[in-house]
Order: sequence, then C-alpha cells, then structure tokens
Amino acid sequence: MKMKSIAVFCGSSSGSKDYYYEQAFNLGKKLAHLEIDMIYGGSNAGLMGAVANGALSEGGKVVGVIPEFLVDKELAHNGITELILVKSMHERKYKMNELCDGVIALPGGYGTLDELFEMLTWGQLGLHKKPVALYNIHGYYNALINLVQHMVSSGFLKESNQKMLLINEDPDTLLKEMNEYVAPDVEKWLNRSIS
Repeated sequence: MKMKSIAVFCGSSSGSKDYYYEQAFNLGKKLAHLEIDMIYGGSNAGLMGAVANGALSEGGKVVGVIPEFLVDKELAHNGITELILVKSMHERKYKMNELCDGVIALPGGYGTLDELFEMLTWGQLGLHKKPVALYNIHGYYNALINLVQHMVSSGFLKESNQKMLLINEDPDTLLKEMNEYVAPDVEKWLNRSIS
C-alpha cells in the first residue's frame, strides 16, 4: 500500500541531544519529498515543530490536530497547511487516526507512548490495519523494545502482535516496511492461549 499520509507522534520537547531534532527535521523533509502528507499534534515546539518545519521547508502538506486547551501551552504552529482544533486528547488521537494511512513514533515522553500504544491496541483489536512504526533514533526506544519482548516471553503478548510494531533506525527502510505492511488476522474470539 502506498501511503498518502502519515501521523507522526513525538515529543513537544527537543530532548537532550541535537540529533533528535535533526533527525525529526530530516524525516519531515523526507515525507515531503515522497509527497506524503504529515499529520501531527499541531505544535511548533520540540520534535513536533522540527518534523513539521522539515516538511514545510520542502513544500510538504502538514496538518496539525490540537486540543483547544493546548493551543497556548504547546504553542500551536501558525505556519502549517491546516490546524484542526478538537475538544480532547482522545478526540485528537481519533482524528489523527482518521486522517492517516500509517503512524510513526519518534522519541517523546508519556504523551507519545500513549498515542503509540493506543494505535497499536486499535490495530490489535482489528479496528484498523495501518502500519505502526518506531523510528528508533540512536536507540532511543531500545528499552521499550526489550519490554515488548518481555511481554511476549512472559505470556502477555502474542508474537504476531509484537510483529505489528515496525522498528528501525533508518527512516528509508522504515518507510519501505510501512508500505509493505500486511496486518495480521484478528481472531474472532479472545484466545486464552498466547502462543
């Protein structure tokens, strides 16, 4: 499936290393070059601003979705193609899902993880068949990847569901994997067996 739009989840902070910002900016440029519309949280701050500005610098289409109460707090980006105001965080995730063909999570904090895992959970339940990916910049998500593996080995996550999360440190490879993604079949009934 050729993706026409990707939702990008990432921090409203820039992180402690310059390369987080640089790689986010470069990903935005890459999406614009590939003519993939970028859907994101609507902020001008941190990695959110970086990826948006990267896409805008190459003439890309950038759509922000932001709850009204965060417009001032997260510094809504006034230079993007479209800014959609919503009432709540849940509505933000729902709208971003509605607008995108796939999801990439960059480094971030609790909010980024919340968005990532909600999209994974919706996929696990068969509510969408979109690729969900981790752009693992400089190994940022290595500890999380280990935790997901621990969920599998401890019997709380099926291996087929683990494979739903695409992971790579190279954005070109990650985007290729997203285009080739085929969602696993979702069982009709909950199965007590994890294997």
